[in-house]
Amino acid sequence: MIALPAGGKVWIAGGVTDMRCGMNTLALKVQQGLGRDPHGGEIFCFRGRKGDLIKILWHDGVGMSLYLKRLEAGKFIWPVSQSGAAVPVSSAQPGYLPEGIDWRNPRWTQRPASAG
Repeated sequence: MIALPAGGKVWIAGGVTDMRCGMNTLALKVQQGLGRDPHGGEIFCFRGRKGDLIKILWHDGVGMSLYLKRLEAGKFIWPVSQSGAAVPVSSAQPGYLPEGIDWRNPRWTQRPASAG
């Protein structure tokens, strides 16, 4: 799991990101589009158009990491940003994001179909 340094932040990129982008392109989007330092130890989350795929970019001080997760069912809940700017979230909320749980109001976005 990703361990944030003291005072580290998690940023959710508002809007939709082209999921064909790799590590370097996403780092460039962070630097130019969001005005943040991609090597500063903060975590940056990006979501694809269909909503079932996210990429998480993080630099731990030694190297850059790119994490990818695709949901089998359901969609990742994403903020709506009029300007496309990044949205900071609390340290507890990012734990819900990779699980497909609505980070604004923690609960499962898809209920189980059967008990067994």
